[in-house]
Amino acid sequence: MECTVADLVERGVAEDRAPRRRPPGSIDVARLAGVSQKTVSRVFNDEPHVKDELRQRVLRAARELGYRRNNAARALISGRTRTIGVVALGSALYGPASLLVGIERAVRSAGYALSVANTFEGDPGGVSGAVEALLQQGVDGIVLAEPIDEGRLQFDVDVPLVVFGRMSGLSAPRVIVAGMSADAPAYAATRHLLDLGHPTVHHVAGPQRWFSARERLFGWRRALADAGVVEVPYLEGDWSAASGYAAGQQLLTDPTVTAVFAANDDMALGLIRALIEQGRPVPDRISVVGFDDIPTAAYLNPPLTTVRQPFELLAASALAALLRAIDNPQEALSPVSEPEVDLVLRSSTARYPASSSAPPADLGPDPPGPSESSM
Repeated sequence: MECTVADLVERGVAEDRAPRRRPPGSIDVARLAGVSQKTVSRVFNDEPHVKDELRQRVLRAARELGYRRNNAARALISGRTRTIGVVALGSALYGPASLLVGIERAVRSAGYALSVANTFEGDPGGVSGAVEALLQQGVDGIVLAEPIDEGRLQFDVDVPLVVFGRMSGLSAPRVIVAGMSADAPAYAATRHLLDLGHPTVHHVAGPQRWFSARERLFGWRRALADAGVVEVPYLEGDWSAASGYAAGQQLLTDPTVTAVFAANDDMALGLIRALIEQGRPVPDRISVVGFDDIPTAAYLNPPLTTVRQPFELLAASALAALLRAIDNPQEALSPVSEPEVDLVLRSSTARYPASSSAPPADLGPDPPGPSESSM
């Protein structure tokens, strides 16, 4: 049987007029679970003092009915969206990507939704534009993850803001700083090489537009100064293995180089390749320390001594401080607890002068995992 256009239109109108099934509400969950609507509300708001048996009964009823909480209505009542905004650098680098994963896990564990606004290097006004976009979404708080220098940033915002590391030029009413001691891991890495007896430590720095690269440079400088060692010129890379390789080729022109601290593991990887190719094996002639402890660091040849960053711990501590600020807007901002420095000792470092003239040190097997030496 053929249908005309008029038939199709009439059928569509009839379907539109047909009563649609109402989505289940909290009152339906309460009826099925045999509890009050107030109890359903307390369960979905994660309020304390609800018996576990009641909580499970409510959750089972909600699953059976396909109930989903109406967050839009909840936001209208409470004035909060239970959403955290994150300004993240659009980068596949291990550090920024791992920090973002840690933030997401912490946000979701706290029962909040996550909204991410990516910025890109060379994007003028990228951070300011991202913050404005998140504020228009009504987020309850904002996290600035792995910021880069965009000059002076002034935000007139009514929500608390978390920043990782020292972000110079930032001005906002309520700023929480996580990672105030961000130079400490770089200090520990440099100090480790000095304690092995090396006369000085060279540095392959990250791009100085990044605040984290500046902090690692500062930690390196502070360690040299505290040891009474004259600072040598540093080389600046771009976080890539290729830039580490180029830095290694430059360092090869100086026969006095015996120890290098690279600002991330990828640059350390490129550096080591350049050194080995030109007959300066690691650690027999030159000791190398990296930063981040990427998953492949333990499997390099030699396994890389590096600084392990506790991304999830730092993200969880920062978010806890942010949520306290959201819940208690009139109280003073809480400090963020600082994770301890975790310097993972592997086989890419050796004692001086063994690393410059003696036969290769017998460091024994160095499997990854619990057998690694950490401090």
